[in-house]
Amino acid sequence: MQDQTTTEDKTRLRKGILLSLFAIFVFATQDTATKLLVADHSPFQITMMRFWAFAAMALVIVVRSGGARAAFASKYPGLQILRPILLVLDIWCFAFATGFLPLAELQAITLVYPLVVTLAAIPILGERVGIFRFSAVFVGFCGALLIVRPGGLPLGVGVACAMASAVSFAIYIVITRKVSATDSSATSMAYVGAIGFLMTTAVGIFFWRTPDTTSLMLLLYIMATSCVAHGLLVVALGMAPASLLQPFNYTALPWGILFGYIVFGQMIDPIGLMGAVVIVGAGITVMLRERVKRVPVAPDPTLPGKQ
Repeated sequence: MQDQTTTEDKTRLRKGILLSLFAIFVFATQDTATKLLVADHSPFQITMMRFWAFAAMALVIVVRSGGARAAFASKYPGLQILRPILLVLDIWCFAFATGFLPLAELQAITLVYPLVVTLAAIPILGERVGIFRFSAVFVGFCGALLIVRPGGLPLGVGVACAMASAVSFAIYIVITRKVSATDSSATSMAYVGAIGFLMTTAVGIFFWRTPDTTSLMLLLYIMATSCVAHGLLVVALGMAPASLLQPFNYTALPWGILFGYIVFGQMIDPIGLMGAVVIVGAGITVMLRERVKRVPVAPDPTLPGKQ
C-alpha cells in the first residue's frame, strides 16, 4: 500500500510539472501576442482587457468560495491592495518593454526576479540571507550586465521597463508570501481581480483604440489564455508544491528565444545568451538553496506566468 501511495504521489507530481510547463508555454505565446499588439495598441489597453478576463474568472471563484464578504476579509487589507498595484505595474512595464526589446533578452532580464525576491525578503519578511545566496544574487546580476553590456542591448526605456517589471513582480511575490500565511488563495485572487480591474480600466479606457480583425483576435487570445494559463497553474499547484514547480518558470527563456526568432526574426547574440544562462543558473541556485533552507514559497495562482 505504501509503494502504491508513493507511485500515486509521483504521478501527481509529474502531472503538476507538466501542467506548469504547459502554462509557461501558454504565457510565452501570450507575450508574443502582446509584442505583436503593441505596434498598434497601447500597453494600457492590452493590460486592461487582460484584467477584464482575469476579473471575470476571479468573480466566479469568489462566488464559489462563499461570496465577496468572505473573500475580501483579510488580516492584511493594506498589503492585499498593494499586491495588485504591484502586479499591474509589472504587466504594464513588461508590455511596454515588448515594444523596445527582443523577446529573448526581455525574458532573460525579467527572470532576475527570484534574485530580487531574495533581497526584498530581508526587510519585508525579516529573512536572513547567507553568503551563498548573496553570491548567487551577485552572479545573477552580473549575467544581466552581460546582456546590457556595451555593444549589447542599449540602456534605455526598454531595459528600464524590463527591470521595473522584475522588481515589481519580486516585491509582489514577497508580499504574497506574507499574506498567504493568513489569507486564502480566494482572498488573494479577489483583491487582484477587483483592484486590477479598477486600476487598469481607469487608465486603459483613455487609450482605447478600436481593434481591427487581426488585433481583436490577438486581444481575445490574450484574454482567453490569461484564464486558461492561470487555471492550469491552479491545478498544477494542487498537485505539486510551488517550491518544486518554480524552477520550471525558466523555460520561458527558450520559448522567448524560439518565438522571437520565428515570429520577429530576432536572435539573441552569444554573449547575451551567456548572460541569460548565468541569470538562470543563479536563479535556480537561489531557489534550490531556499528549498534546503525551507524558505516558504507562496502557492499563489494569481502569478502571471512567472509563478
